Amino acid sequence: MAGSEGGRSSRLFTWEEIGQRNGRGSAAQERWLVIERKVYDISKFYRRHPGGSRVISHYAGQDATDPFTAFHLDKTLVRKYLSPLLIGELAPDQPSFEPSKNKKLVEDFRELRAAVERMGLLNPNPAFFILYLCRILLLDIAAWLTIWYFGASTVPFLFSAVLLGTVQAQAGWLQHDFGHLSVFSTSKWNHWVHKFVIGHLKGAPGSCWDHLHFQHHAKPNCFRKDPDVNMHPLFFALGKTLSVELGVQKKKFMPYNHQHKYFFIIGPPALVPLYFQWYIFYFVVQRKQWV
Repeated sequence: MAGSEGGRSSRLFTWEEIGQRNGRGSAAQERWLVIERKVYDISKFYRRHPGGSRVISHYAGQDATDPFTAFHLDKTLVRKYLSPLLIGELAPDQPSFEPSKNKKLVEDFRELRAAVERMGLLNPNPAFFILYLCRILLLDIAAWLTIWYFGASTVPFLFSAVLLGTVQAQAGWLQHDFGHLSVFSTSKWNHWVHKFVIGHLKGAPGSCWDHLHFQHHAKPNCFRKDPDVNMHPLFFALGKTLSVELGVQKKKFMPYNHQHKYFFIIGPPALVPLYFQWYIFYFVVQRKQWV
């Protein structure tokens, strides 16, 4: 039947049809998703998705309206990418999101988001973030000047270590805000400052953070989709229920039902020095992010 977008013919689909196009099973080559009741075929596009192939693939076979709204600043531009991918829309008797979802929960979330936007709580003050960056740079310079002027004896060394530790902690959160494209009104400026802060002050490629963190926010705490959950499958399992089940059944590698006892022995040294450092170098080489 005739569709309403772009004057093209439009087919009507059910959630059963869409759910089968999730990139797995018998339809492994097909990936469809839904945005505002429109059905899009991303089977070929997902590898060219500017935000990364995994972020968009995680919503194959599902409704992606809320993450689409949250992740894209310039929706007019993004809709130009979407237009050629449109293949139809949900049939009138189909709900706007998967039947398995809690309708009340989805409605409450969208109402909360609208209230937050009306109150202006998502409107940042760019001057605050610029001053924040200047303070970090001053602390960085002060640490260097301390060593340069007083030498590397114990007291100057410890004083510089405190300054640099503060710089690294605050730069980590600052790059987080720029990485979320939440400071400037244009994505380009957010990306540029993000690359400077994480690349030059923390020593990691911005695209590596994007790759991991965007997936985390697209599918928070979803096993095999949220990288934060999968950081240490060898040592830890997320959640009270899952960890106990895996530990009691002796599945995988460790007694996960006792992980709260050995986390502080294995977690901190394994997470930052081992996992993050290894993954950064792996990502740089794999993606050729030499800059």
